[in-house]
Amino acid sequence: MADRFLTVTVSQLNTYLRSKMEEDPLLSQIFVVGEISNFTNHYKSGHLYFSLKDDRAVVKAVMFAQHARRLRFVPENGMKVLVRGRVSIYEAGGQYQIYAEDMQPDGLGALNMAYEQLKKKLEAEGLFAQERKKTLPLYPQRIGVITSPTGAAVHDILSILARRFPVAEVVFCPVLVQGEGAAPQLVRALRQMNRYGGVEIIIIGRGGGSLEDLWAFNEESVARAVADSRVPVISAVGHETDYTICDFVADVRAPTPSAAAELAVPEQTEILFTLRYQQRRMAQNLRAMLESQRQRLDYLLLSSPLQRPELLTAEKKEELAALWEQLQRAEQALADEKKKELQQAAEHLQALSPLAVLGRGFSVVYGRDHQPLKSARDVERGERLEIILSDGTLLAKVEEKRDNNGNQQNDDL
Repeated sequence: MADRFLTVTVSQLNTYLRSKMEEDPLLSQIFVVGEISNFTNHYKSGHLYFSLKDDRAVVKAVMFAQHARRLRFVPENGMKVLVRGRVSIYEAGGQYQIYAEDMQPDGLGALNMAYEQLKKKLEAEGLFAQERKKTLPLYPQRIGVITSPTGAAVHDILSILARRFPVAEVVFCPVLVQGEGAAPQLVRALRQMNRYGGVEIIIIGRGGGSLEDLWAFNEESVARAVADSRVPVISAVGHETDYTICDFVADVRAPTPSAAAELAVPEQTEILFTLRYQQRRMAQNLRAMLESQRQRLDYLLLSSPLQRPELLTAEKKEELAALWEQLQRAEQALADEKKKELQQAAEHLQALSPLAVLGRGFSVVYGRDHQPLKSARDVERGERLEIILSDGTLLAKVEEKRDNNGNQQNDDL
């Protein structure tokens, strides 16, 4: 019974089904609409793995790196997309899946989706914040211009700069402004302007075009190069209604390249008008100041001190006399005070003088060698003494010695 049926291995079965699917023209090029789920980005390999689902079914899908690199937006879970690819079987797992070659957001273009995603990302990082934007210098001496060497934009910028402020030097860096190599050239030009250009302002931009034409100015690398610039950047991309990521990151956004040139430099005729106005104001102020000083001088010349200087000298003489009198009084008061102090010191010295002591009934007795006697033991009977009184001197001879109790003292004791 088993001989009537074909017996195959699992691998052979999966290979057979794969070949059948790949031979089917309907499955070799198919468009599938669905919602992304289970999205995985293998950053090392660059492959994308995800599922597509609707309200009733799910199918697995894979997009290899060579196709994923061409995506303009970042796929996310919950995003509804239109996938173009082929259907086949993954033999090792025995599961059919879609091998995606292209993907577009359903209902919104890939460029629009990429634009909105990058705008949201950079805004969250603070790259659009007003407080980080630099102020443009009033009178720049060197201006950097980054744009295409062909087209109307470079002509408009250079002609307006030359007309409005011809003293400024222009450093022009020609670049591609659309296509594959445009973004790297824009980034390189911005960095070179910062390092070697010596410029005070950078104008970066191009003329109008479609979203695809302007896309180089929506690249993340360009946006970050503008944000990293030490020199203030004016973004002038497209027409007035065109907004790029570069416009949001730049320090100033100009609606057109011509407007960027007008924002970068002042109008020389306006400067000349201002200078002439200030010159007139200075001349008027100088004349007014001179007239005021002349009137003040006339007033001083008519004043009484200059008309009758003797009045001024008389007044000063009176002041000098008053000061002299005041000085004399101060000198007399000081002399009286010092005289009183001297008198008090003399009285104090007089009270301490030995003569004053003698005047109170005391005397000084000198013995041999004219030395003052301090004790009765220092003198002998028969010795001659000299007695000094307040009004004269006595010469005496010791006949007897007594102690304080009146007892007679002997010399041999």
